[in-house]
Amino acid sequence: MNDTALTVHQIARPHGFPTAEHFTFIESTIPDPAAGSALVENLYWSVDPYHREMMDDVPGGFALGAPLEGRTIGRVIASRTPRLAEGDIVFHRQGWRTHMVVTPEEIRRLPLFDGVPPTAYLSVLGGTGLTAYVALTRIARLQEGEDLFVSAAAGGVGTATGRFARLLGAGLLVGSAGSAAKADHLTREVGYDAVFDYHDGSAADLLGKVAPDGIDVFVDNVGGEQLAAAVGALREFGRIVRIGTISQYNTPDVSLPRFDHADIVEKSLRMEGFLVGNYREVQEELHEFAVPHLQSGRLALDETVVDGFDHIVDAFLGMLRGRNTGKTIVRDQTQAPYVS
Repeated sequence: MNDTALTVHQIARPHGFPTAEHFTFIESTIPDPAAGSALVENLYWSVDPYHREMMDDVPGGFALGAPLEGRTIGRVIASRTPRLAEGDIVFHRQGWRTHMVVTPEEIRRLPLFDGVPPTAYLSVLGGTGLTAYVALTRIARLQEGEDLFVSAAAGGVGTATGRFARLLGAGLLVGSAGSAAKADHLTREVGYDAVFDYHDGSAADLLGKVAPDGIDVFVDNVGGEQLAAAVGALREFGRIVRIGTISQYNTPDVSLPRFDHADIVEKSLRMEGFLVGNYREVQEELHEFAVPHLQSGRLALDETVVDGFDHIVDAFLGMLRGRNTGKTIVRDQTQAPYVS
């Protein structure tokens, strides 16, 4: 084992898109666990859109000059508590570092299911999948045969939403993405019926072409013009699930979307946002739903895996620029690709 630990710190606040200059890698000696704790060597890291929001000077955001946090999977390599054994594979939220001392209360032991790769616990079985599952089952309460529009459909939440919606019996499934190649992947591999490239024109016109008869549910990861278009396309008693606002994360001066607010009343629409951290009790239900489909092959993983912790900042910046398809995960170079 290397005797040096690496940690990523944010050292400046970005205005617009962040760059590598907003981060620095800090070397330190690998810590020793105190009584009642354990040392975890991290193996897989999640980089997520919400990290961009946390980089701003906002309540609960990242502090400058301090280690960044994030969802992480690691292995216990030294323990001074009977509640954690060396070799345990655990999930925790103290990511963006190679090693971390944790207490049993700060981790969750991962159930190991046959045929399920470890990266799944950061994608469809992790916070990404839980977000999609809660959006469909708790907020939208999707009914079989209902038509669905998903913005940023090629991202981690977008691909998980599409695959789950198919398994839940959705009707027409349409999405938006940032390139023709992504649109093609979503229709060929993920199960979307039609996907438009949002660069090709006004969102209202593009959505009207792929869903001329309207939609019942909009799962919104973007906000902006696409949210306005969806309000116009929703049928009576339609639902909007607000998950994220990617269109504003790196363009803080962008104008807010304009739509006919009378539509909300006249069509009895409902718009609701949520934080996935308030639905952790749904985690086991997600496992019960998704694991059998993963094992049977009906549910596939959509992941962009980047090798090497030293590339975590590049992976994050690339995800913000839309260079990923599905969930972006950073993998320690010692971990071979999973073969089922």
